[in-house]
Amino acid sequence: MASTTVARKQTGRTWEEREDEVRVGGEFPFDAGIEEGLDPADWEEFRRLAHRMVDRMVDFQRDARKARAWQPVSEGAEEFFVGAAPRAGVGAERVYEEFERYVLPYPTGTFHPRFWGWVGGTGTGLGMMADLLAAGLNSTAGQFNDSAARVERQVLDWMKEALGFPQEASGILTSGGSVANLVGLAVGRDAIAGYDVTQEGLSAGGEQLRLYASEQVHSSVVKSAQLLGLGRAGVRLLPVDDHFRLRMDALAAAVAADRRRGVRPFAVVGNAGTVNTGAVDDLTALADFAAEQGLWFHIDGAFGALAALSPKLRPLVLGLERADSIAFDFHKWLYVNYEAGCVLVRDRAAHRRSFTAPADYLDVFPRGTAAQPDPTDSRGPQLSRGFKALKVWMTLRGYGLDTFGRMVDQNVAQARYLSRRIDETPDLERACPVMLNVVCFRFAPAGVTPARLDALNKEILMRLQERGIAVPSSTRLHGDFVIRVAITNQRSRREDFDTLVDAVVRIGNEILAET
Repeated sequence: MASTTVARKQTGRTWEEREDEVRVGGEFPFDAGIEEGLDPADWEEFRRLAHRMVDRMVDFQRDARKARAWQPVSEGAEEFFVGAAPRAGVGAERVYEEFERYVLPYPTGTFHPRFWGWVGGTGTGLGMMADLLAAGLNSTAGQFNDSAARVERQVLDWMKEALGFPQEASGILTSGGSVANLVGLAVGRDAIAGYDVTQEGLSAGGEQLRLYASEQVHSSVVKSAQLLGLGRAGVRLLPVDDHFRLRMDALAAAVAADRRRGVRPFAVVGNAGTVNTGAVDDLTALADFAAEQGLWFHIDGAFGALAALSPKLRPLVLGLERADSIAFDFHKWLYVNYEAGCVLVRDRAAHRRSFTAPADYLDVFPRGTAAQPDPTDSRGPQLSRGFKALKVWMTLRGYGLDTFGRMVDQNVAQARYLSRRIDETPDLERACPVMLNVVCFRFAPAGVTPARLDALNKEILMRLQERGIAVPSSTRLHGDFVIRVAITNQRSRREDFDTLVDAVVRIGNEILAET
């Protein structure tokens, strides 16, 4: 056997020789009694700077309506964000000034009353301050005998109650709906596969596992299939009806055909508010079908599941309470500041089995910091998670669920108002029915060819954003490019939608005149 010294040689030098190279004056700094920290040298000076920061962001929230909905990043800011990493720091005050100059003026725009793009929530002042408080505590979430674990547990209990899940169900807060979908489908895969996937791996099964969803399902479901080892071939995207809801006849035919071919169906995904149109699948019919076929029933309820908070709208999402797992976001229709998602799983034991990975450094103790029933937090892929539950908890406790039910109603009423304005406005064309809070339309004056309409509406969308008027997004329905307005905004008012309609017509005519 080679000697220890020879075995430890790297590029001709021992580790001891390398260690000598990094010594300062023959000693490590701490050997000489020199130790550093990152706390302010003057806490009162830091307090004054912190108050400036808080005051600036409170003003920013207060004055949201006065700001542009979006503006391009300036050339000067582009240049600022190019360069080598700093070797010496510039100090807290200087870096805050750089934030004011190069970061603050160029946000995505989610704070603005006329931001309706990509189903992005607005956030609140209370949520902003909750993030500050969570950062001050710097707690990790769920693993330890502390307040953070109890806050998250209470948030999960509240959401089980709100969505009709049993209190013995499990759940976890995630970064957003994408990871929530991944967690729910991972548990479903392991529960239905018929063998121990977590121990043996997918190759041991000898069958292709497959899940089913409508062609309108969110892309994160397909990504989840890829990450879970199913591949894109493991997802059957099925046709929809005229209201963009999954066709039950197509689902039944696909599952039957796959069983005949030796494919193992394991899950069906229902949409509670599709990202394109806000459509809600027949969740009750899907629950019945999944139970009959022995399939895991997962619901992607990223924003639409929270329609259940409204007594008026809850019938639209009937069947939520029968899901095996459900994914949704707090940062959409609960207006919580980014980022905060959630997944609820009916079968607590199945949830834990999918994510348990024991480790010696995570032993359970009867007392002390690790005196939790599950200090390994075996409910998701992350061990370290930020204390995002605090802003959710403070938001729900501060405003109350009934308030959010009314806010959801308000956004749906605004969507219907916008729909009527579109229907009543010459040269505008609505592209699909309005079920919840998503409105898709385009500028379509007579005499313009279909191919030209796509380019025309793309240009309208970009000018709306570049001029800071509003931030809708886009999608394609039946192959046509359309402007898409997703209303999960607590600051929007009806006059904002009047502004949008007027601006689309004005810009559309402006472009036609140019050409």
